Amino acid sequence: MSFSSATAAWIAIAAAVVAVLALLAVVWMVLRLRRLREGQAVLLGDGKTDLVDFAVSLQGRIDDLHRAVDEIAAGLVRVDRRVDNSVTNISIVRYDAYEDTGGHQSASLAVLDSARSGVVVTAIQGRDYARIYMKELDRGRASIALSPEEAEAVERAMSR
Repeated sequence: MSFSSATAAWIAIAAAVVAVLALLAVVWMVLRLRRLREGQAVLLGDGKTDLVDFAVSLQGRIDDLHRAVDEIAAGLVRVDRRVDNSVTNISIVRYDAYEDTGGHQSASLAVLDSARSGVVVTAIQGRDYARIYMKELDRGRASIALSPEEAEAVERAMSR
């Protein structure tokens, strides 16, 4: 088979085009392989740490954080209980216990927690004497009946 020089030239040109295309395909594949290896290096690491180890350590830190939040929540519950049992509501009502005295010298003081438990202290002042009474409240109930002024002191204390 003999080829003419024009046919041989066309075959050479086609071979050159195929070779250039093959070279471009190889360059493209080398670039893709390099990106793949860079991604693989991120996942597998360079011998020190890798993304999987980082994710595991991050999960451990998140677990520690959840435990810390649970401890704080339990501490807040304890603090809430202590605050509920502490004196949070105080009120004083001043009045004249007797018609012949002036200046609102008598007073009832309510000292209560958030559950309406505590004491009511009443000081009644007369012209020549003073009397002090204390009544205990347990959840808003007094063992001894409250006077109107004492009841007002309790209501004022709880309305704050």
